[in-house]
Amino acid sequence: MNDRIVGIMGAMPEEIDAVVTLLSATKQSSHAGRIYYEGYINQIKTVVVVSGWGKVAAAATVSTLIHKFNIHELIFTGVAGAIKPGLKIGDIVIGSRLLQHDMDARPFIPQYEIPLLKKTYFECAEQQLSVARIAVNDFLQHGNLQSTVGDSALQQFSIDTPRAYTGDIASGDQFFADETKKQQLLHNLPTVLCVEMEGAAVAQVCFENQVPFTVIRTISDAAGEGSHIDFAAFIEKIAGKYSAAIIKNILL
Repeated sequence: MNDRIVGIMGAMPEEIDAVVTLLSATKQSSHAGRIYYEGYINQIKTVVVVSGWGKVAAAATVSTLIHKFNIHELIFTGVAGAIKPGLKIGDIVIGSRLLQHDMDARPFIPQYEIPLLKKTYFECAEQQLSVARIAVNDFLQHGNLQSTVGDSALQQFSIDTPRAYTGDIASGDQFFADETKKQQLLHNLPTVLCVEMEGAAVAQVCFENQVPFTVIRTISDAAGEGSHIDFAAFIEKIAGKYSAAIIKNILL
């Protein structure tokens, strides 16, 4: 067995239910209202947990993974809303840098900078980025997407030849359903590809504890007023299956 211990998180059960099914020799334990599933994926010890929505919930959960379960690295997977023009539903974003778009302690420190740390962005290590890129690209090619998700589900959400991107992800405790807010964020942070509610908090806790992290997000909507897909169905039929397949590729 490999001595490596990997933590895997998602904000909602539907995002990681399929990941839990990959575990062998599974056992469960409950801490602070969350259920942690321990087992092995490809002989790598793995701990899987649902964090709940938002930065506080995510930070609390990853802290437990680090200090109670002694993980060596963290993978956060789930959905996000597209900010950058050109991203489509079903595309995948691997976070190279994570920042908190709702952090604003001006005039004491610059907007987006984290107090005390003097950092705006938390960077994913190149080793983790490289592994994630290979895993995602393998999933999207060679017919793996169709065999994993199925043509019917892909057609339901008009997913055709989805692409993988690597870039900045912004996190904050708000849902973007307003086009004006989306455009303002893009104006202020033009390198951001997508928005979600947990990744940068996870990245900060991992940074402070010197734990490598990877954040992988499936684009579920356009993060604006046109976001009208069946969200629950998308997570069940698309995002959850994406997550399981990609994680299985990473944990080799």
